[in-house]
Amino acid sequence: MAESSPQMTQEIARKLFSEGATLIFLNVPLGTEFGIDYNTWNTAENFKGVKMIPPGVHFVYYSAVNVRDRSTAPRMGFFHCFQKEEMMMLSWSKRDEDAVEHHLEDAEKAEYRGRLREFDPFLGSYPYESLKKWVSLTSHITENLVKAWMPSCGKIFSAPQLIADDKTATTAERAELAESQRKTAEDSSATAEDLLPRMHCKPGTEIRFSAIPKKNYPDGASPADVTKYCMDLSYTLKTMLRTHYPDNANGILAEIQFAFVCFLIGQVYDGFEQWKQLVHILCASEEALSTHQDLYSNLISMLHFQLKEVPADFFIDIVSRDNFLTSTLQGFFANLQASDVSEQLKNKGRKFKDSLTKRFKWDFEAMPDEEAPVIVQL
Repeated sequence: MAESSPQMTQEIARKLFSEGATLIFLNVPLGTEFGIDYNTWNTAENFKGVKMIPPGVHFVYYSAVNVRDRSTAPRMGFFHCFQKEEMMMLSWSKRDEDAVEHHLEDAEKAEYRGRLREFDPFLGSYPYESLKKWVSLTSHITENLVKAWMPSCGKIFSAPQLIADDKTATTAERAELAESQRKTAEDSSATAEDLLPRMHCKPGTEIRFSAIPKKNYPDGASPADVTKYCMDLSYTLKTMLRTHYPDNANGILAEIQFAFVCFLIGQVYDGFEQWKQLVHILCASEEALSTHQDLYSNLISMLHFQLKEVPADFFIDIVSRDNFLTSTLQGFFANLQASDVSEQLKNKGRKFKDSLTKRFKWDFEAMPDEEAPVIVQL
């Protein structure tokens, strides 16, 4: 049965007009790609922002567009938790081809709210019919978590912001680097790649994802336990929950959602890598299944909504390159059915597996390659 989208009634429209947040975006060049959450447009001549934004966490993003060849620059954006009746103001910087936020005083906010009807013809309405889908993708994300993960510069960039190593080096380090580059240039075996300047990510532009523990077994573990916890990642999961989410285990689901949105909408590949690692840790934690049943019930719901939003051929190019998701979920479904958890959770897992098999034609019953018998040619 298909899930219906909420419809905008007159009552909801009046409520959102008076209580919803407003994003005013001035001086945006014609044709700029602009989006909020799951909705993207190319701006018209008199575009000045978006009105009737439901309170909560949203992702705002934009890309400069070359008017000559219609090529689009890498996407930039930010997460923001809009409050009831909030007024946010951005303006476009031609020099930086980026949005600049103007922090309004209370009196200025009141003034602009009083002028809303003046701006109204030039403000797009938030597409209310897509809200349910957006909430399903961000249900665990909170304002405090957004602040913890957002880059300190306040923006998320789809293309890494790289600078040369010598830009932040000391004088001595620059001299050492220059000498190294000189020797490389003199080396007859040096390739063109060797001669390129060494780069690193500009400080403050990295998304501050939680660090994945490098050691997946406890100190003093026996050889048998080392082997066990390299296969069952429950100790790794326990370490992450204790370190990053001591008060709420569902925080790890929020990070998976944040990483997924960064990748799917923000077009940040690092988001996919974090999503992939966290999903694998949860799915490969066999011991944790019985002690965190609510967490795993929420994980299944979350993955259900996420995988609904990707094109059917999406995994052919991205995930199935190493068959990551099918093998990870195959192990998860097997562990779930063999574990000491409620029948309700097992049944939820079976329904999720069936829905994936139907949509993606994935075979979760086939033997994984690493467990298949080895054929020796004599």
